[in-house]
Amino acid sequence: MNPTTLQIVWFVLIAVLFTGYFVLEGFDFGVGMLLPFLGKRSEPDGDKRRRLIINTIGPVWDGNEVWLLTAGGALFAAFGGWYATMFSGFYLPLFLILLALIVRVVAIEWRGKISDVKWRRWCDVGIGIGSWVPAILWGVAFANIVRGVPIEFRDPNHVYTGGFWNLLNPYAIVGGLTTLVVFLTHGAIFIALKTKGQMRQDAVKTAASLSLAMLVIAGTFLVWTQLAYGKTWTWAIVAIGAAAALVVVYATNKEKEGLAFLGTAIAIVSTVVLLFGSLYPYVMPSTLGSDQGLTIVNSSSSEYTLMVMTWAAGLITPIVVMYQAWSYWVFRKRLSIEDVPDTPAGLSLTDPDSVQTGK
Repeated sequence: MNPTTLQIVWFVLIAVLFTGYFVLEGFDFGVGMLLPFLGKRSEPDGDKRRRLIINTIGPVWDGNEVWLLTAGGALFAAFGGWYATMFSGFYLPLFLILLALIVRVVAIEWRGKISDVKWRRWCDVGIGIGSWVPAILWGVAFANIVRGVPIEFRDPNHVYTGGFWNLLNPYAIVGGLTTLVVFLTHGAIFIALKTKGQMRQDAVKTAASLSLAMLVIAGTFLVWTQLAYGKTWTWAIVAIGAAAALVVVYATNKEKEGLAFLGTAIAIVSTVVLLFGSLYPYVMPSTLGSDQGLTIVNSSSSEYTLMVMTWAAGLITPIVVMYQAWSYWVFRKRLSIEDVPDTPAGLSLTDPDSVQTGK
């Protein structure tokens, strides 16, 4: 059975939502992972540097996570079979991602609530865990989706018959390393884009070093994906992704962080388009046989459901995008270490009515 227009539309929309999530949340993860490296405690102004790094994403990081919530909701409503099989088969890695994101939220929100060195140190650990774990596991998860997993059709359900260790194969590990190094580079460039002075210089140097690793690892993953699972037209996507990675190497070495950020964004978009393009018309191929896998037809909701969702998305999505674009515009100025106060704000143990906002 051929897919309907609405089924194709929602497959593309889910790809767009995950693309937006990885582009925007990708630099959040990168900033969190680089926190202990660009804000070393051994330096005299180490704490101020860490607070400056966190402040670069302070106004936008929670809004970036909305893309994941929307993608998950759209997946559940448009392709219920895909959602059910993926979340049952990938239960442990997805649970670890969720747990890491929760730890990260708490660490960022509460880091500046108590003016205590040990407290901030533990919060920094939480930010690191909440950034490293998803950055790796998202790549592992999507690589396994493209590669295929053991799924057996048992009327009326598609049941995942593998285990956790099935997900740790060479292709998936390279996928995890790809998202890790791309997000690290993306985050370093974002810090350079949002800061000035010594912090910007340090971030640019870090990005220049990471860009070479990104070119090699991400290039390997793109070519591997294309040769093993790609289609004829996706060669163009591989070429665009490779060109974007080369632009990042050039731009970071020339300290052109604006061009470099555009390059990492295009590289992320190219990777997601390649993965979803390689999947179509499947959403979860099965290693037990093509007739056992999930497609956009046998995992889709009804046409009426898709039609209602299309109207809702058409009305609400432009408003959300405009609001988020406006928030980025409002907080577009660069920050410097001089903008960070010498003493972080914190709850006063003797004054319960005190209010603090510093991180």
